[in-house]
Amino acid sequence: MRRRDLDLRHIINPGLRDLIELANTHDFDRVTEQVRHLRGCTRPVNLHGWTVTTDPATAEVVRSYRSEDEPSGRLLTTCGNRRASRCPACSRVYAADTYHLIKAGLSGGKNVAETVRNHPRAFVTLTAPSFGPVHNRATTNAGKPRPCACGEFHEEDAPELGTPLNPATYDYTGAVLWNAHAGQLWARFTTYLRRALAEQLGMTQKALNAALRVSFAKVAEYQKRGLVHFHAVIRFDGPDGHTTSPPPWATFDALSAAVGLAVERARLTVESDAIGERVITWGPRYKVDAISALGDGELTDARVAEYTDAKVAGYVAKYATKSAEGSGTVDRTLMCRPCQGRGYVRGPDHFHDRCADCEGTGQAEPINALPIQQHVRQMIRTAWALGHLPEFAHLKLWKWAHMLGFRGHFSSKSRAYSTTLGALRDVRRAWRLAQAEAARVRAGHPTTDETTLVTASSWTYLSSGYRPGEELLAAQVRHDIAHAERARAEGVPWL
Repeated sequence: MRRRDLDLRHIINPGLRDLIELANTHDFDRVTEQVRHLRGCTRPVNLHGWTVTTDPATAEVVRSYRSEDEPSGRLLTTCGNRRASRCPACSRVYAADTYHLIKAGLSGGKNVAETVRNHPRAFVTLTAPSFGPVHNRATTNAGKPRPCACGEFHEEDAPELGTPLNPATYDYTGAVLWNAHAGQLWARFTTYLRRALAEQLGMTQKALNAALRVSFAKVAEYQKRGLVHFHAVIRFDGPDGHTTSPPPWATFDALSAAVGLAVERARLTVESDAIGERVITWGPRYKVDAISALGDGELTDARVAEYTDAKVAGYVAKYATKSAEGSGTVDRTLMCRPCQGRGYVRGPDHFHDRCADCEGTGQAEPINALPIQQHVRQMIRTAWALGHLPEFAHLKLWKWAHMLGFRGHFSSKSRAYSTTLGALRDVRRAWRLAQAEAARVRAGHPTTDETTLVTASSWTYLSSGYRPGEELLAAQVRHDIAHAERARAEGVPWL
């Protein structure tokens, strides 16, 4: 039956109806192949365009592609979103890349010298100060649980954990401003860390920089109270980076002491006519743990687990794919895009007209209607209100209200720490090109030198997401991947 003769009006389910239409295209195998290659991506990018790779020496077209030749007339590519709440498939790739990036800086590989594992390394945790007492699961010095200040023993998943004991006195303004400036505070910390090292070692900063390089990689994690804290790997290198050993006087003890001084001294001052002067500082609770060179992750004594290269890399990679939703907020911006959160748009006469999409609120979704706890809702309200003060307009807090004010990168590293995410993506791209070249050779075509080829392309963004029928195929791919992973974990062969 030809496609134009299909009458699918009796099929109520739109996904099934669209899947039947796709099955009757000229190349349904290519439709399923495109979806399988996305590996379960939840919201792929739809592109229209072309690419042509030629050999300039012979003018031969080595490879060519046009999205018009696809059965659906478009190319589907992965969204690449790092957030697990948005795309578990792409976030797994991002987590794997982050793991290799962090581990390369700890034990070598990926063009990083393996001798780097012998450099002093520390796993540092920096936290936010208190803005008011909150419900928690307190313990004694011996590690035994003790009641919260409210008198209760809370379970691990208790919804009240992290919420204020007295919301009326909690400093929501201070909490949001701390999140908004956390990235700048981290930058200030790295500056003071070098200064503290030079002071402690009795040398000038110029002399320190000539003999020692401090490399780091860090990731942000949300606490239950809605404030971020940072986990960082800090490493001492020689003046030429990871290829050279640091001087003998650059020890873990020196690093630990310098972290303490930098935590105490790093601060930012925020001035506002509406709320007065605020000083942004680190909280008094921080940790500096040595990363062992050859440990296997077993317990070093009855209480303390050893921090190894793999354990630290896995920990950082885990939190690199999380976002603020771990603290109970939403994973999408609340800013109305047509008016950019301002509540008005400029009309043809250049006057401010009320935005019809948000009815003048500037909010894509009403804050009062969000299915979140009252503590998180108040954090969002505070960020939204502060963002519309003239002195904080540059922070664009209404754009980051759903992140409770945090505007920084969730993961970052110094330039000389290890490889880059871009380099890891280039390796994957080179592998795919090698596979394509191998298939070309098997088809009888001569080999080509990829370094001399020239590629021209033109692409246009169409939309994001699947067609209803493609979504059914993608759901099957996710089901197969989940079952294969479960079987692999259980040691059961999966066919």
